[in-house]
Amino acid sequence: MELSDQDSSSASASVTEEELEGDMDEEVEGEEEEEEDSNDKHRSSPAPSLSSFSSSLRAVIRIKQKYQAMKKRRQELALSMGGAGGLTGAPSRTSPKIFTFDPSAFPALTSSVAQKKKKRRRRRVLFPNSGGPRAPPKQEQSRAKYCLYLLFAIVFIQVYNAIENLDDHVLRYDLEGLEKTLRREVFGQQGAVEGLLSHLKDYLSTYVHNKPLVVSLHGPSGVGKSHLGRLLAGHFRSVVGETLVLQYYVLHHCPQEADALQCARNLSTIISEMVERAEEEEKIPLFIFDEAEHMHSEILDALWQLVASKQSNEYLNAIYLFLSNLGHAHITKHMLHNSSSISMAMSASGRHSNLVKELTPILRNILEKLHLLWTEADILPLGLLEKSHVMECFLDEMTREGFYPDHSNIERLAGEIQYYPAVGGHEYSQTGCKQVVAKVNLL
Repeated sequence: MELSDQDSSSASASVTEEELEGDMDEEVEGEEEEEEDSNDKHRSSPAPSLSSFSSSLRAVIRIKQKYQAMKKRRQELALSMGGAGGLTGAPSRTSPKIFTFDPSAFPALTSSVAQKKKKRRRRRVLFPNSGGPRAPPKQEQSRAKYCLYLLFAIVFIQVYNAIENLDDHVLRYDLEGLEKTLRREVFGQQGAVEGLLSHLKDYLSTYVHNKPLVVSLHGPSGVGKSHLGRLLAGHFRSVVGETLVLQYYVLHHCPQEADALQCARNLSTIISEMVERAEEEEKIPLFIFDEAEHMHSEILDALWQLVASKQSNEYLNAIYLFLSNLGHAHITKHMLHNSSSISMAMSASGRHSNLVKELTPILRNILEKLHLLWTEADILPLGLLEKSHVMECFLDEMTREGFYPDHSNIERLAGEIQYYPAVGGHEYSQTGCKQVVAKVNLL
């Protein structure tokens, strides 16, 4: 409340002062107008006189007296207002005796003005000297982006060169020629041929490996296991050399079981020499073990040590191919019992994929019980041959021997082969193409 009374008293004092100043200004202006009128009259006279000078002096004195009277009257009015405020308990107002524009006399006014100035300063927006609103800054492109582009280009070139090198490494082994040979001379096993070629392409696409390639082909007698091994051996001899291909027949190289330990040592020595030679020539050797079902446990142990243990890099860059009739009874039984469910429109690769999918777990369980070597191998089952496949075998053998390929004669010879009872439109041979050569030689 004290602050509000003080403000009201100060406001009323400022109002009276403004009124007094306005009256004083009006009187002064009136005196000045009169003086100007008198001066105009004197100017209109042709020559100034002493009386005109004395009248102007008197006007000045009179203006001064009026100003002093007005000033005195204003002071008395201020004193009277101060006394009235003291009676009501309001603080007395002290005003300067001399009119001044000192800002310290009006603290509230100065504080409000200062706040307004601060607000104006805060709202002020500075623009460049060029004038107009400032344009948004342009985003500068980082130089690191060009380094990133360069890195992408280098990586692309490296990958492209690596792919080219892989292609060159595969071309060295001429897998396309091998595929053509196997498709032309292996009958009824197109699915197995595709699986074998897939393993070879994946492995031969590079020279550095973390394990050797071990493939085990299983099937009944006469389905083309040994024939497939001979074709692979002949092809690899032509591309990597005679010294880097080994065909090992257990019944020929180690017929006596008493010599199994010495045979295992000799086999390990031969394999070590071949892999060292292949490492020097930067090639991959091929080891083919036919009739693996007759291999002694000592030989299997030696081979398992070479396949499973990571002795050095040269032992990792090798291909081991095992050919055997282990599990042939399960393959025969599966094909005879499931032939009716196999669609005739299904391709050979489709039938073989189903055969591998269903027979691989069964064969693996049987083989792993025989020896640990089969745990490191990729198993590929070979199916039974049909009568049409046997006729193709007769045609190929008669052409090789120089006989005229008479279709009626071929059909007659194929009819002399023993077959299983027809199942689902399929007539499978019991001996495959095993008797084809003997029958052609009798012609």
